[in-house]
Amino acid sequence: MDDLFGSDDDDDGAAAKAAQEAIKAKAAEKKKNKPKVIAKSSVMFAVNPIDDTTDLDALFTKITTEVVMDGLVWGVDMKKEPVAFGIFKLIVCCVVEDEKVSVDDLEEKITAWEDVVNSVQILAFNKI
Repeated sequence: MDDLFGSDDDDDGAAAKAAQEAIKAKAAEKKKNKPKVIAKSSVMFAVNPIDDTTDLDALFTKITTEVVMDGLVWGVDMKKEPVAFGIFKLIVCCVVEDEKVSVDDLEEKITAWEDVVNSVQILAFNKI
């Protein structure tokens, strides 16, 4: 075999192969240590009060402080939208980790307050 660079040793080939193996091992280790991606969703709820005397600010505070779960983060702001005849609905947002929090459970917990909540609808559900 003609070696254009003047080396007759097969050690260079072995060293190159060892270097390639080291690079592959390092890449595999890096891939192995890569953090797992957590699936999250952004959910927007419309909470309809039982009547026009319901304090929506107090209801928002109640929802965000009493409905607490691992993997649930409530938005810091809310919105009031008119429905009809002086009744407003409350719009609240949250981010949930899909494996930890069921949106159905959230809906059930909010509608359990039958003295102030008439119904809850999901307005938007987006994967993050």
